[in-house]
Amino acid sequence: MRSIMHIDANSAYLSWTALDMLERGHPHDYREMPAVVAGDPESRHGIILAKSLSAKSYGISTAMTLYEAKKRCPELVVLKPDYELYIRQSRAMYDVLYDFSPAIERYSIDECYMDYTASRGLFGDPVATAHTIKDRIQKELGFTVNIGVSVNKLLAKMGSELEKPNKVHTLYPSEMAEKMWPLDVQELFYCGRATASKLRRIGIHTIGDIAQSDIATLEAVLKPSHGRLIHNYANGIDTSPVVPQNAEVQKGVGNSTTLARDVTSRREAHEVLLAIADRVRTRLRKLNRSARLIGLVVRSSDLAWYQHQSMLDTPISTTTQIYEEAKRLFDIMWKGEPVRQLGIRLSELCGDANQQLTLFSDKAAEKQRALDSTVDSIRSMYGDEAIMRGALTNVELPSTLADTNDDGGYLMLGAG
Repeated sequence: MRSIMHIDANSAYLSWTALDMLERGHPHDYREMPAVVAGDPESRHGIILAKSLSAKSYGISTAMTLYEAKKRCPELVVLKPDYELYIRQSRAMYDVLYDFSPAIERYSIDECYMDYTASRGLFGDPVATAHTIKDRIQKELGFTVNIGVSVNKLLAKMGSELEKPNKVHTLYPSEMAEKMWPLDVQELFYCGRATASKLRRIGIHTIGDIAQSDIATLEAVLKPSHGRLIHNYANGIDTSPVVPQNAEVQKGVGNSTTLARDVTSRREAHEVLLAIADRVRTRLRKLNRSARLIGLVVRSSDLAWYQHQSMLDTPISTTTQIYEEAKRLFDIMWKGEPVRQLGIRLSELCGDANQQLTLFSDKAAEKQRALDSTVDSIRSMYGDEAIMRGALTNVELPSTLADTNDDGGYLMLGAG
C-alpha cells in the first residue's frame, strides 16, 4: 500500500513576510494581527494572497478583493508580496523534506506531495514521521505546516486541509465517511464555486452527497469527464503518481507588448490579447505547469496604467483558456480609452498542466492541448515564424509577437 503525504505551509506568504520583518527588528508579529498579503496593495482591485488567523475571523478569505477585505476590517494591515523571499523560504522547506524522501512533487511554491512508501523502511510509521517533519520545520525555520497522510494524493491533500494550523491529519479510505463526507461540496478538490452552485441546485450539498450520487446525474449537470472526476474524488479514488521534480517552481510567467499605435476598439484589443496569450502559454508549457492566478495590465496612451487579477477555480494551461480569462478581465477593466500596452501574467503555478487538466477537461480542451503541442513541435523544427494564427494575419503587432496564435485556424509560413 502506498504512503503519501501532502505538505502545505500555513499562510505561507504572510508567515514568511512576518518572519522576515521580525528578523529585521520589526516590533510586531503580523501573524498575530489582522493582516494580509495582497497582490496589489496600492489598488483596491488587488486580491488576498494570504491571511492571518485574525484576519480570517473577520470573514476574509484568500482570493477576496482587497476592497472587500478592507470593508470587513478597516484596520487590516496590508503587506506587499516579496517573491524572492518566498523562494528562499520555500527552498529551505524543501531542503528539510528531501531528508525524508527524494520522491517529492512540487505542486506550488508552498505545498507538495511526498511519496513516503520507500522511505517507510528507513524512518518508520508515516504519521510519526509527519509529526517529526512538522516539528522540525517549526523549530528550524520558524513557520508551521499542515501535513495530510493517506494512500493517495487526493486524500492526503484533503487531509491536510481538515484543520489548521500546525496539524498532522490522516484521511484513510476507512475515515472518509467520518472526516470528509460531511464537508460542503466546495471543500472537494476541483469543485470550485461554479461547480458547487450547480450541485446545490439539484440538492447535492456535501461531499458525501456527491459520493452517493448517480454518475449519470453528475455527468448531465457538469461536463461528463468532470462529473466522473469529482465522483471518483468524493469516493477517495485517485491513482495519479507522485512525479518527482528537481527544478524549483518558477513563481510565474508573463508577457506584455507596447503597440505600434493606439488600440481603440475592443476587437483590436482582443486580437492583441490572443497573441500575448499564446506567447505566455508557450512559456508555461515549457515548465509543464498550469496556473491558478491570472493578471492583466493595461496602459493607456497617456501612460496611465491599471491592473486586475483573478484567482481561478480550475488551473489553466492552454492558449484558449488563457485568452478567454484575459479577455474577460479586459472587458471588466477597460474604460474605453486608447490602449498603448497590454500584458498578461500567470502565477500560482501548480502541477503538470497536461497531466492535471486531462482528468476533467472536455474534448474541445483536449483538442486545444493537442493543437498547442503540435504548434510547439513545428516551431521547434522550423523556427518561431513558421506558424501563426490565421485570425492575426491582418493585426499590426510588434515583431516580437508576430509569431503568436489564438484559438482560431493556423497558417503555415515558410515551413518548407
